[in-house]
Amino acid sequence: MFTITKFIGHSRFIVKFVSLAVKVYPQVSISTISIINARSMSQKSITSFFTITPKKPVKVQQKNKDEDETESPNDTSPPANGKEKRSSKRQRLDSSGSESSAPVEASPPASDKKKKPKRQRIESSGSETAPSPKSSPMKVEKSKGPPKTYNSPKSKKKVKEEASPLQKKEVNKQKSPPKTQVKVKKEVTSPVAVKTEKEVKVEKSTSPESKNEIKDSEKKEGKENEEVTKVPETEYNPAKAKYHPINDACWSRGQEVPYLALAKTLEAIEATSARLKIVEILSNFFRSVIVLTPEDLLPCVYMCLNQLAPAYHSLELGIAETYLMKAVAQCTGRTLAQVKSAAQKCGDLGSAAEQARATQRTMFAPPPLRARKVFQALKEVANMTGQASVNKKIAKIQSLFTACRNCEAKYLIRSLEGKLRIGLAEQSVLQALALATATTPPDPDGVKVLDASKGLSAEQFKARLDEHALTIKTTYCECPNYDALIPVLLQHGVAALPQHCRLTPGVPLKPMLAHPTKGVHEVFNRFENEQFTCEWKYDGERAQIHVPAGEGGAAPDLAKASIFSRNQENNTSKYPDILRRLPGLLKDSVTSCVLDCEAVAYDVETKKILPFQILSTRKRKDASEADIKVQVCVFVFDLLYLNERPLVREPLAERRRLLQEHFNEVEGEWQFATSKDCTTMEEVQQFLEEAVKGSCEGLMVKTLVGAHARYDIARRSHNWLKLKKDYLEGVGDTIDVVVIGGYRGRGKRAGVYGGFLLACYDSENEQYQALCKIGTGFSDEDLQTLSKELEQHVIEAPKNYYSYDRSHEPDAWFGAACVWEIRCADLSLSPAHRAAIGLVDSEKGISLRFPRFIRVRTDKSPEQATSAQQIAEMYLAQDQIKNNKSKPTNLDDFY
Repeated sequence: MFTITKFIGHSRFIVKFVSLAVKVYPQVSISTISIINARSMSQKSITSFFTITPKKPVKVQQKNKDEDETESPNDTSPPANGKEKRSSKRQRLDSSGSESSAPVEASPPASDKKKKPKRQRIESSGSETAPSPKSSPMKVEKSKGPPKTYNSPKSKKKVKEEASPLQKKEVNKQKSPPKTQVKVKKEVTSPVAVKTEKEVKVEKSTSPESKNEIKDSEKKEGKENEEVTKVPETEYNPAKAKYHPINDACWSRGQEVPYLALAKTLEAIEATSARLKIVEILSNFFRSVIVLTPEDLLPCVYMCLNQLAPAYHSLELGIAETYLMKAVAQCTGRTLAQVKSAAQKCGDLGSAAEQARATQRTMFAPPPLRARKVFQALKEVANMTGQASVNKKIAKIQSLFTACRNCEAKYLIRSLEGKLRIGLAEQSVLQALALATATTPPDPDGVKVLDASKGLSAEQFKARLDEHALTIKTTYCECPNYDALIPVLLQHGVAALPQHCRLTPGVPLKPMLAHPTKGVHEVFNRFENEQFTCEWKYDGERAQIHVPAGEGGAAPDLAKASIFSRNQENNTSKYPDILRRLPGLLKDSVTSCVLDCEAVAYDVETKKILPFQILSTRKRKDASEADIKVQVCVFVFDLLYLNERPLVREPLAERRRLLQEHFNEVEGEWQFATSKDCTTMEEVQQFLEEAVKGSCEGLMVKTLVGAHARYDIARRSHNWLKLKKDYLEGVGDTIDVVVIGGYRGRGKRAGVYGGFLLACYDSENEQYQALCKIGTGFSDEDLQTLSKELEQHVIEAPKNYYSYDRSHEPDAWFGAACVWEIRCADLSLSPAHRAAIGLVDSEKGISLRFPRFIRVRTDKSPEQATSAQQIAEMYLAQDQIKNNKSKPTNLDDFY
């Protein structure tokens, strides 16, 4: 006997075929797949849809009389009479519309624990029809071994393509679930038990109270579904218009932020150059983190900045490129040469690693990366030291790289290199935090407002955003520590930041910087109605000295005093002699302080200031006072903190008064900066000449009183002007440049580099833009020393963040590491150089005429070189250009 379930499409051929099958195989069970369009199929195709299984009767003992008795899907016993046959037929017709909703409790036979083949699963699901409630107990027949099945994907595809409209309608009807859904248990340990149609109808015909319970449960499930995002991680898009922090996120509330969400954010930022769009993209991501997983905001902020801790902790990654290539090669089964070639072709190891990872297949996919865990792993790598640290780092990197998906590999490798190079500056990150918190205010009890801009006009929301941005940026300047700032932001809100995050000894500040001027007349034009003072500009190294209070706050803790450079590097071990002299500087009234100073090489015998080049010969770290040969004198010019009181908002006149009142001068060790309050141009000119004779670079001119006289942390302000002796030579200031290429010397310069390609730094685009070539100002000894130093930074190909013209391609490329100070006659537009391109002219950059080498700036990092914005300002400040209508944006803002 045979059973055909869910059969659609009649054909005499099938009837004949089935009859023949029964005669040839009297002890078989024959079942078809769900849908067959017999008229359009060949005999061979139809036979492929039948499963022929030898029968073996198996007795099933009845355990409980009340237990419902069911028939096996493979049962081929004939019905008892015609009525039962017709009832079975009606059941099969009814089951086509209700089978999907029938509660089924079934488990596979013990002998068939393996997953069924796809064709077999389809056939078995189609043959499990509910028997008549009148049916008597029947025997369940068990087959010997797995059934012989012929899988034909092509035939299946053909059936689906050639199904008639009526059949398609019937299929859709079968697939659509009824209003009252009943859960199906897939795996249970009980024997095969299929509930009858009568039981299904009984369950459906419940009381009104049960119907209300079902509706309530459906509503509850709907609410739960609203919280579960439907956005796949690979499709996360923080650049989406009208972004929703919950519905458009790719993770749910309470879950750790996927690292892929962060990588997708960085990818979207890299794809645009518009600063406002960059801030919007990053703020969207931050909003989702604030709402769903606020505890992950801190690691996400750090990784956007490619930092692991505050700058003064000196915890950096910067893994050597060779080690990263080795890790990528081992993970992807490539040779080191292949990885190097791919990196040169892409111009970026991160992009090459992404391509290599995309083509790699793993047998067992590791768990997806989470932002928090990646951050912790990166900190572990940075803290690894010792002889075996290299192998440990590579192993850790490999474990992370193997788990990378999509674009994660690119940004993981770039993070390990130490530079993301996506055009994301720290000021943009702070602005994004401001926008995120202004739109979606944090709340320790759970975010209640997802979009605070609703109900506000554009002007009102802009005012709100500007207030948030000013508070966050100002607070960060006084307390540049995200470990302190982010928790307060989440717990108490933006308004509470100034009360909780304040200037504290031990946490260095970014110093206030001055704008250059070209002459005394420019000083008076700028400070026409201002009271100002002039100070000698010393040629040394910026030093910020921090002295915290001891226990109880009654006396300073000199043992914990520290010294920081202008780029917040901890130089305490470089100047042990300064720390030893501290007791002579502080009066008894001082319990804690922060001083802004200049450490200058000093000849104690002649009592004269020595050039900066001599100071640069001191050991940079872990110096022993017994080995120090170059003595220094510290010239103190500002007081930022005194006895638990920040002074940065006080005018300079008040800060200077407190400095002279609470600190001592010791000749040759501690001295106040020589200053004079001038009122006429003649006084300024005379004081400038005295400064030059005193071995100084020139003058610093500062406002004394009023709101403009405060200490603007991390700003290059027009309230401080620097007036150098070089202004008479055409350009008001020297220029700090980065060396990115070298040209082989000829003649007497053979064997060394005779010329160099120099660049300025564009912080907006994170690019080094070619500024000029230089070959003058060097002695033979300089060229020998500089060439030897630069050989350590030779790279095989230019970085993808070098912007240059191919006509000036050097003989050797250098990694951006060395900063030089140079002087020039003037600046001019150049089609062959890329510096400040787009700021003055849309197609031309700016170049220097007659550049001349002055010295190496060991106290500056490449990112602290003269910026493209400054180059544009210097160009437009020239007398012959002042009538030009094009002006760059005047940024008296955070640097």
